[in-house]
Amino acid sequence: MKNKIRNKTTLAMICGLLLLAAAVCAAQSGAAGSAEQPKYYHLDFAVRELDSGRLVNARHYATTIATGGSGMDYGCTMRTGNKVPVPSGPAVPNESSGAFTYIDLGVNIDCRSAKEIQGSLALNVAAEISNAATSSSPPLIRQTKWSANVIVQIGKPTVIFSSDDITTKGQMQLELTATPIAAR
Repeated sequence: MKNKIRNKTTLAMICGLLLLAAAVCAAQSGAAGSAEQPKYYHLDFAVRELDSGRLVNARHYATTIATGGSGMDYGCTMRTGNKVPVPSGPAVPNESSGAFTYIDLGVNIDCRSAKEIQGSLALNVAAEISNAATSSSPPLIRQTKWSANVIVQIGKPTVIFSSDDITTKGQMQLELTATPIAAR
């Protein structure tokens, strides 16, 4: 009789432990399944060229990015520009032109790893801006590159990068405005 009671008690404890383990597993899978949904943001980049503090040129580039949901690394890539021919050899007699090498010039912006943090958007931004000064021969290629983890207040324009030109009083700035996109 004692063995039957002991076996029933042991069986009840094993069933209780199995039920407890099943409840813990269900809670964990429920938490994993309820991972935060991605939030989407409109990113407006403004490339500003200043001369002695005066705005001389501004160009805008826009895209959309999502905050990482379910472990994915959402990002964006923007490329805009031209392939510019640069002479790479002497002109061939009886031909109108010599050999050329084509150089990519323009604006490249990459964004990765966006996260919303207390009313701000944190993300990694890499930007490259290049152009050719046509007043010199061969053309002078100007290039500015930036890369950093940045944080911007949502809805507020923020200068995230700024560089002085090494030969003039000019300055190049990259401004970012992140605006939430409402879910429908």
